[in-house]
Amino acid sequence: MAELLLCEPTELYNILNQVSKLSRLAEPNYLCLLVPVFGAAVECGKVLSHFTRYPVYILRGGYERFSAMYHFLRTQKIIWMPQELDAFQPYPVEIMPGKIYLGNFSQACDPKIQKDLKIKAHVNVSMETGPFFMGDPDKLLHIPVEDTLDANISPFFRHLCHFIDLHLELGSAVLVFSKLGISRSCAALLAYLMHRNEQTLKRSWAYLKRCKNNMRPNQGFVRQLLLWEKILLGDVVTDVSNPLY
Repeated sequence: MAELLLCEPTELYNILNQVSKLSRLAEPNYLCLLVPVFGAAVECGKVLSHFTRYPVYILRGGYERFSAMYHFLRTQKIIWMPQELDAFQPYPVEIMPGKIYLGNFSQACDPKIQKDLKIKAHVNVSMETGPFFMGDPDKLLHIPVEDTLDANISPFFRHLCHFIDLHLELGSAVLVFSKLGISRSCAALLAYLMHRNEQTLKRSWAYLKRCKNNMRPNQGFVRQLLLWEKILLGDVVTDVSNPLY
């Protein structure tokens, strides 16, 4: 029998917005069942646990709490056709609830996403630029690096951390993004999490991986993050002989 686990609303939000080739909602082997009463949800979970070897998650606070936090995902639609699920546009994943998000370039250029998530500041970790970001320069940090093994991202770490800290103090939600939202933006957020929490690369990596399961900073960025770990903690603690991927 599979294990029953409680799931926070932020975890469900991130699960729904995972993307490989298609969004998680369009995956044929994935089931999301929302039951309005907690006790009934537990009973449904117990029944489902007999038919799967994977954990069954029960949403803490139920649909009402989730809906209050992510009202923009509500819909009156009862039945979704497969092609409609295929066309579902995922949102950036949430790294710090209501404060920091991780996404890709197209999500950063979508005004609806900016409005729904109340994003007021952007960190663009890519070579791409666009007219969407021609507003207040104090609300955009552009880190122009290629996603290559020899690209040098570490000189930007201190400025990146200062920029995010400043906007969080101002109460602004921040979106960190790169072209695909998998390598460069993830490296930048790892550097920030290590700084903010004074923790190892390994611990920050595990946390970010739970939020975005296809994160994959290239090995050049990983080496620079190890040096950042030494600067922050006084020594390299994370052992990369055991692959982080």
